[in-house]
Amino acid sequence: MKNYWDNAISFEEYVQIGRQRLDNPSNEQEKEYKQYYELGLQRIDRTWKKYIPNEDQLQTLASKNFNGKILIISEVWCGDASATVPALVKFFEGKNDVKIFLRDGDKSLINQFLTNGTESIPKVLILNEDFTLRNSWGPRPKFGHELLLKFKADPENYPRETLYNDLQLYYAKNRGKDAVEEILGLI
Repeated sequence: MKNYWDNAISFEEYVQIGRQRLDNPSNEQEKEYKQYYELGLQRIDRTWKKYIPNEDQLQTLASKNFNGKILIISEVWCGDASATVPALVKFFEGKNDVKIFLRDGDKSLINQFLTNGTESIPKVLILNEDFTLRNSWGPRPKFGHELLLKFKADPENYPRETLYNDLQLYYAKNRGKDAVEEILGLI
């Protein structure tokens, strides 16, 4: 894990890479994902500006005496990540080191944390001080997962577009609180 940590980037670098890929795509995927990079950056900016750490959650973190690190596997174009990653970075800021490992640059890490056989992101790795894995979380809060299951159970009556809309409405209203709460439960 230490090698992955050493090759991870800061939140600022993560956003900067997203902007570079939007403005100057270097491969076909980046060209095809242009609209997702644009949307992801808008959502990241909104979440960063609007998220305020919850005092009760901050007290819970303090009571756990957690001195480890948070490593997030992510990509800027991901809708779930754009709503979650900025909130997590802001929540842990000044308390625990947080870095981001780009999923698409090196698949060896995400392949250790597949979700039902898929490379779903974001994936949050909670690391002890010695870089051993304490726990993992992701790719979305329980409510988001329930929406996904609703779509999978009946895509005709709950189509993908409705799922995506409902997820983003949930993320906009919840502002990272559920994701932080669930991760605190794993620390």
